[in-house]
Amino acid sequence: MTYVPHSQAERQAMLAAIGVDRVEDLFADVPEALRFPKVSLPEPLSELEILQELQWMSESNADLDHYACFLGAGAYNHYVPSVVDHVISRSEFYTAYTPYQPEVSQGTLQTIFEYQSMICALTGMEAANASHYDGATSMAEAVLMAVAVSRGRRHKVILSPTIHPEYRETVRTYTQGMGLTVVGDDPGKLREGIDLDLEALKALLDSDTACLIVQNPDFFGQMESPAVLQELADAVHEAGAMFVVSADPISLGLFTPPGDYGADIVVGEGQPLGNAISFGGPYLGYFACKDQFKRKIAGRLVGETVDTHGRRGFVLTLVAREQHIRREKATSNICSNQALCALAAGVYLATLGKRGLRTVAELCYHKAHYAASQIAALEGYELVSKEPFFKEFVVRFPRPVSELNSYLLDEWGIIGGYDLGRVYPHLAGCALLCVTEMNSKGEIDYLVEALTTANFQIEGSAGSREVGS
Repeated sequence: MTYVPHSQAERQAMLAAIGVDRVEDLFADVPEALRFPKVSLPEPLSELEILQELQWMSESNADLDHYACFLGAGAYNHYVPSVVDHVISRSEFYTAYTPYQPEVSQGTLQTIFEYQSMICALTGMEAANASHYDGATSMAEAVLMAVAVSRGRRHKVILSPTIHPEYRETVRTYTQGMGLTVVGDDPGKLREGIDLDLEALKALLDSDTACLIVQNPDFFGQMESPAVLQELADAVHEAGAMFVVSADPISLGLFTPPGDYGADIVVGEGQPLGNAISFGGPYLGYFACKDQFKRKIAGRLVGETVDTHGRRGFVLTLVAREQHIRREKATSNICSNQALCALAAGVYLATLGKRGLRTVAELCYHKAHYAASQIAALEGYELVSKEPFFKEFVVRFPRPVSELNSYLLDEWGIIGGYDLGRVYPHLAGCALLCVTEMNSKGEIDYLVEALTTANFQIEGSAGSREVGS
């Protein structure tokens, strides 16, 4: 049954106002043979029957409640404390939108302020915004900021080839038509397969460079030392450019923040902070920078103040409203933000605290290294990654990755790693495996057992098995 909110008299009044007699007259420009095609639909069902059918269809999904997952590559399976969903499900948060009127938006503004403060503490930076759509767009916005800081006089962007491939694609999409040259991310510049050649990046620096961007941990999960990155930052600054670092926020609970080794801007994907994988989104891109660049931040920036009675309050500040309402005068044309996802990140960080976040990072680190050592001991498997790496590592398989992943999924109920040959042709046959605190030792051992079996027999059934606990 279709619900139509307008009465027949109201519909006739509206039709008369636009000068037609019937609704069908609105489609007069559409060829008659195409106006009202016959649509073959199944018989109608009751609400109960529809829910039952949807439930049946959902059972076909390889969800993470029933499958062991070792897939990362930008979206990560971390534990989300129940308090996170409890807070973000409150109506005053999930229905709130643009907090331009501080007198009625104090709750929303305070949550953004607290989120910004925690992102600054995490990254070692001095200012952070209310978030971008995802980690890829936050990186693209970092490029726009660097160009804006140079007042449009610099036109080269240097990207590391170990940055997430989709982030690099997004940077190119954002900057097309701007007259910028994006260089440095040729996979051929990788040494020994996945090792970054920092000297090759340094050699690209010149007076036309707006920024140089690296990812740490990089797309392969590998870490560069703070001392090495400080040297790179010094070279970037000597060339008059900006140094941008993309970082997994969970890793910052354990390792040196980019602000401590010379970063001007720190960006990344905030999904690991209390946001579920959810079939690909929505996520949030965090963005933080040095204080001297805060007026060039895109999106929203919330500041703390006092009202006329001396009471603590929060307002949108420093960033002109042109960022949101006057396209031709804006530094960036981003106007929306992932406020609810940022709230989830804020609640997650507040719930775990400094020690809790460090514990999560340590679990990821040690479990990933345990898994890597066990797989490296198997006949036919080669650990390509070198220490240190965080929660992801690269393994060369004895069989095609897609073939092995299908075997793991169909026969063992395991979601395997990312096939690196899809985006790095020279790494065909290599998989990027991810281990987080959600993967128990039993699950890791279960994966090792499955890989051992696959090494001898890729076809046939491995029998009915329970995922290790």
